[in-house]
Amino acid sequence: MIKSFFDKLNITYKEDISLKNYNTYRVNTIAKYLVFPKDIEELKKIIQYINEKQIKYYLLGNGSNVIFSMDYFDGVIIKLDKLNKITYNNNLVSAEAGCLLIKLSLDTIEKGLTGMEFSTGIPGCVGASVAMNAGAYNSDISKILKEVEVLTPQNEIITMTNEQLDFEYRDSFIKKNKDYIILSATFKLEKGNIEEMKQLVEERKQKRISSQPLDKPNAGSVFRNPEGYYAGALIENANLKGYNINGAEVSQKHANFIINNGNASGKDIVSLIEKIQKEIKEKNDIDLKLEQIIIK
Repeated sequence: MIKSFFDKLNITYKEDISLKNYNTYRVNTIAKYLVFPKDIEELKKIIQYINEKQIKYYLLGNGSNVIFSMDYFDGVIIKLDKLNKITYNNNLVSAEAGCLLIKLSLDTIEKGLTGMEFSTGIPGCVGASVAMNAGAYNSDISKILKEVEVLTPQNEIITMTNEQLDFEYRDSFIKKNKDYIILSATFKLEKGNIEEMKQLVEERKQKRISSQPLDKPNAGSVFRNPEGYYAGALIENANLKGYNINGAEVSQKHANFIINNGNASGKDIVSLIEKIQKEIKEKNDIDLKLEQIIIK
């Protein structure tokens, strides 16, 4: 049924496709359909059809903060890769949801604009990064975002301001309300020194290379840092470095990273997460909160 809808509108899609190359854990979940809308109008048509037919769907960014916990996703995965334009208006920069955050941040540096240096190591797309209020180095999206263009559950396009997004640590109105879809985001930046920004970015890059398991499939920091603690230190002190469930392993390099050291499934990664949470609760009476998103 939906296949004929895609064919009729000449929408680009793949059927019964492995998502291994679409998530950074390299989990081999099979999706019934993977669709790539070419523009906002096509996206609106897809969302309208999906909602009318009550078809399960998930909007996937770069797959860098998610865990597919099932072997088969019986629905539609929507990728906004083709929505990736960047436009400048003095110190305002707008980027569509499918634009890679790293690409955008490096581009702003080349334009002599400062404010996005913190995000040069965050491998997500703009839409997902705004939704989760991605951050690093004591900065985050909420500090630079002016407004977003959003597709509402009524399939209408509206503008929401920074204040309306109710940003919190790694959270926002959009993350809590998944039927709102970010189409583009506008950031307010300042003039900066290009060479100084590039030097800072390079220093941070080298530090990440030395301290994080960037050579193995992972999805970044697994847990939020509890107030007054570092999640990595708690996990390391619980002697969980190297703990392994079918290839899902607590990194020896940084304990707040889980790596796929083989052919781990999403279920294996979730089992390891639960094991870590149980151990830290028993040893420290601390509830570690997940920073990543489990797709069920």
